[in-house]
Amino acid sequence: MSAPATPRPLTLAFCGLGLMGAPMVRRLLAAGHTVRVWNRSPAKAAPLAALGAQVAATPAESAEGAHGALMCLFDADAVESVVFGTDGLAQVRGLRWLADHSSIHPQRTRDFAARLQAASGAHWLDAPVSGGIGGVEAGTLAIMVGGEATHLDEAFGVLRAYAGNITHMGSSGAGQATKLCNQTLVATAVVALAEAIGFAERNGIAIERLAPALAGGWADSKPLQVFAPRMAQAQPQIIGALATMLKDIDTVAAVARDSGAPMPVTGAVQQVLRMADAMGLGEAELSAVVALMTPQRLDAFLAQAGKQ
Repeated sequence: MSAPATPRPLTLAFCGLGLMGAPMVRRLLAAGHTVRVWNRSPAKAAPLAALGAQVAATPAESAEGAHGALMCLFDADAVESVVFGTDGLAQVRGLRWLADHSSIHPQRTRDFAARLQAASGAHWLDAPVSGGIGGVEAGTLAIMVGGEATHLDEAFGVLRAYAGNITHMGSSGAGQATKLCNQTLVATAVVALAEAIGFAERNGIAIERLAPALAGGWADSKPLQVFAPRMAQAQPQIIGALATMLKDIDTVAAVARDSGAPMPVTGAVQQVLRMADAMGLGEAELSAVVALMTPQRLDAFLAQAGKQ
């Protein structure tokens, strides 16, 4: 595994070792950084320790003496706990910046940024990502960043270990708002693809031929090429849970309401995802939404979700 060279190795904290966090740490280690990791479930840190990561007992311990900290957590409540809870990152003095890869509400990001600055002087960068596990492993993630420019050069040098496209979108919260645009487009595309697959099967089309047939045309897209085969056949390992996308689309709906943005299509997509979640598919991957259109696949995706 190779990673782009960085200007100099840094000491970093990393909190959250889930589907995305763990491969991010592997890329940081390969780039030559010293990485101290913390995870709520300590067992997830063991494989990274074998690669050279230092395991910390608390978030604060992970950040002692670090240049910067990074997080990849499920939601805003988890972020608040890791940063501002007992032994949280905000307890550490000397930390210059914190990059949050979690997908959360832009206003909560702005509130957290102000609290962190007041507590420790560190600068908050909201830095949600797009590209999935494959993007991390290939070093091609897209990262959209909000926050002050003070430490951007140093932080961007770190993020290049797993990102191919990093864009400073503006002030605090701008990165999260951009990620919500991303999720709106992805969720809409995947639900539309599920409908197309249901339509194709009912009209005698072999669905394994659908993505290759549309490649290069106006309907072609990364969601089509990635998710169509995974809708045709449920895979044993998921690339992102349906419940995670529903959480983000719920956030889109809340921000749209507060800002007055009309989003009729996204409202319908939200309800489709909510139906899938109510059917027990939340822990399956996003492609499981196809089971609403092709019920013969329901059992396979329930098994993927660990419900059978």
